[in-house]
Amino acid sequence: MVDRAVPRADGPRDIRNVALVGPTGAGKTSLVEALLLAAGEIRRPGSVEEGTTVSDRDEAEVRQRRSVHLTVNPIMVGDVKVNLLDTPGYADFVGAMRAGLRGADAALFVISALDGVDGRTRMLWEECAAVGMPRAVAVTRIDHPRADFDAVVARCQEAFGPGVHPAYVPATRGSGDHRTLVGLWGLVSERYHDYSGGEGPVSAPDWLREQAGPLRETLIEEVITESEDESLMERYMEGGELDPDLLINDLKEAVAAGGFHPVLALSTTHGVGVSELLRELPLSCPDPTRRPFPPVTRPDGRPVEGLTCDPDGPLVAQVLSTSTDPYVGRVSLVRVFSGTLRPDTDVHLHGNDERTGALSVPLGSGVRPVGEVIAGDLCLVAKLPEARTGDTLSAPERPLRVSPWRFPDPTLPVAIRAASAGDEDKLSQAVARLLAEDPSLRVRVNEETHQMVLWSLGEAHLDASLDRLEHRYGVRVETEDVLVPLRETFTVPCQGEGRNVKQSGGHGEYGVCRIRVEPLESGAGLEFVDRITGGVVPRQYVSSVEKGVRAQMAEGVADGHPLVDLRVTLYDGRAHSVDSSDMAFQKAGRLALRDAAASSELSVLEPVDTVTVEVDDAHLGAVLSDLAARRGRVVGTETAPGGRVVVRAEVPELEILRYAVELRSVAHGTGVFTLDYLRHEPLPAQVSHRLAASGHQ
Repeated sequence: MVDRAVPRADGPRDIRNVALVGPTGAGKTSLVEALLLAAGEIRRPGSVEEGTTVSDRDEAEVRQRRSVHLTVNPIMVGDVKVNLLDTPGYADFVGAMRAGLRGADAALFVISALDGVDGRTRMLWEECAAVGMPRAVAVTRIDHPRADFDAVVARCQEAFGPGVHPAYVPATRGSGDHRTLVGLWGLVSERYHDYSGGEGPVSAPDWLREQAGPLRETLIEEVITESEDESLMERYMEGGELDPDLLINDLKEAVAAGGFHPVLALSTTHGVGVSELLRELPLSCPDPTRRPFPPVTRPDGRPVEGLTCDPDGPLVAQVLSTSTDPYVGRVSLVRVFSGTLRPDTDVHLHGNDERTGALSVPLGSGVRPVGEVIAGDLCLVAKLPEARTGDTLSAPERPLRVSPWRFPDPTLPVAIRAASAGDEDKLSQAVARLLAEDPSLRVRVNEETHQMVLWSLGEAHLDASLDRLEHRYGVRVETEDVLVPLRETFTVPCQGEGRNVKQSGGHGEYGVCRIRVEPLESGAGLEFVDRITGGVVPRQYVSSVEKGVRAQMAEGVADGHPLVDLRVTLYDGRAHSVDSSDMAFQKAGRLALRDAAASSELSVLEPVDTVTVEVDDAHLGAVLSDLAARRGRVVGTETAPGGRVVVRAEVPELEILRYAVELRSVAHGTGVFTLDYLRHEPLPAQVSHRLAASGHQ
């Protein structure tokens, strides 16, 4: 890194917050390195393969060779501060990606010229479009012999829809393995950037102008149309000369409006197009004052109107991510939407007042202290031990709450336990910290199987989470297969007797009860009926029998699975004036249910979930076939925007424990799904035998 002044903006209009998004492997982190180098923030670019980049500094990121966390790297472009938000591209870390979009005012989609656009990137584009996020496209690796810039642009236009137009076109010579990149032509500015190593022409070569001329005409028409500049449109229609500066200003307006999306061409390996992108960021991306304010409410839920990106306004800031530093403690990455944030100041944080620690500007693993952070900017805040991702910081005298962004529902479960007895006490505390950092995780202790189940978004997300537990919090955990909570019920009516008679030596126990057991419909629970006549079971002991029955149902009678959905009728029994007691009849109730089970046939029940899958129409057939193979029953389909289909099915939980991983393969990354418990149903005999052989039962 270079010893430079801390990037600083004089006002919100001198700030640009740009999130780099796109598929993993497209080169987002490498592009950040190239921009940091071009801006003079670092002396040499790092390598993703070697784990030396500024953005990927976490051990899990170095090991996996991909971004896991959201990072912010500020640079100065002239008098404008540009915060580059490097987001993970892998599907498992969509929570961090959405946090980056909440902190940004524009999105730069980074697309590899070799890989093109995948289904998940198209879904992300539509997600940004739904909230009016300005977008641009950076096509990387254009220097590769197999790169076809025109074909990639065409795929982007097909996937992303109207408004996608190249703002730069690469100039190449040769073909195949002998193809070389010699320059870039800016279609708006008409500047030609020569990378051939020679003197180079002062303007674009005639052959390039002839080849790319139609692209320039289309671009100019689109820019003028989107910006609604009538005077420029008249001059263009009349064939007059157009001022490049006016066109650039109109391009800026068109991008900010969200209807025009310029495509830039880059090679981070050779630095091609990096300086041009660096120049375009302040020109094309809107400043924070031009973006809609996120929804804000008072503590009682009433909406707050009229807030703007004003350093003198009320403090409204949001925690985009949190992490734990072994020396500093909790560190929060914060976007300030209104007001000015200062160190050692009281702030309101989800119901309590806390005092901020030092404020700093991040760059890789290093931080640079700052005295204040104005509206529109981002910073790190130390010593907010209760801060969680998505929390709001506001003034104590005027507490406010920013609506959090939509966190994805975790759908991949794994059971975890402490690897040693010494880690058991630390596990719960470490898990609580992990959840505060990453709301995309969920932890539940299953009351029936007694397993602690960690839900994540995928295997990479799980691996990174377990890595944090061990290396950041010092808790080693072991994983095991998730046990599906099976249950049992009676299939036919039957009777049972419970005799708890112990009258030898000392105070005895005496309780006798007779019950009828009948199966009920799914979800009915226990219906306990009192049919005692003549006081053969004293009134005070009827409830004792019910307690015993309920306790035995919870424990099960055969394989330890809870019993459910029964009507138990107490119709007879006997009591003793001295030896009968509450406990004696509880034991009798337990014995009666076990006796009834011994003379009846029990049915094992498995949980069935409602599974809602949204997928591209092209992969609908594969998804339906896969659901059928999982013993699923499709109950309906309906069309969704963007050529997608929503499928609703009922699927046994045993068959979808790893569906989060397997759906990606089936739907080529375009599928998302949710789960909701529906009911328990009888487990087929062949599946029961399979589970018994595997030890699940």
